Amino acid sequence: MQTQQRTFNVTGLDLSGYMVKDTPRAVAFYRDVLGLEPTITYPENAGAEFELADGTTFGLWNPGDMMPFQPASGLLFAVDDIDAAVDAVKARGINIVMQHESPVCWMAMIQDTEGNNVVLHKRKPSN
Repeated sequence: MQTQQRTFNVTGLDLSGYMVKDTPRAVAFYRDVLGLEPTITYPENAGAEFELADGTTFGLWNPGDMMPFQPASGLLFAVDDIDAAVDAVKARGINIVMQHESPVCWMAMIQDTEGNNVVLHKRKPSN
């Protein structure tokens, strides 16, 4: 196999997000439960983007007929206080799907209105 010279470098991750079926309902979840305000809302309920405090961007997209909807998992939202985050979502009647403490972090998984897994995540201080 011949190795080709790479002409570019991946420099980071510009945006991560989830597919949604009902964009207004999903935007309301991320706004009302996580306190995220959309920075961009696409016409015809095609989606929205949220710029987070650290400069990263989270997006929601309604693919319409372009591709089949599929719920996803794998995004971990950093929170400043995991206990307060868990208490806040429970107070809203949202089920905690999973709670876990590892040697490096605390996690609590909930689901959004579309069935996507949303992980609230707090790193432990490094020694």
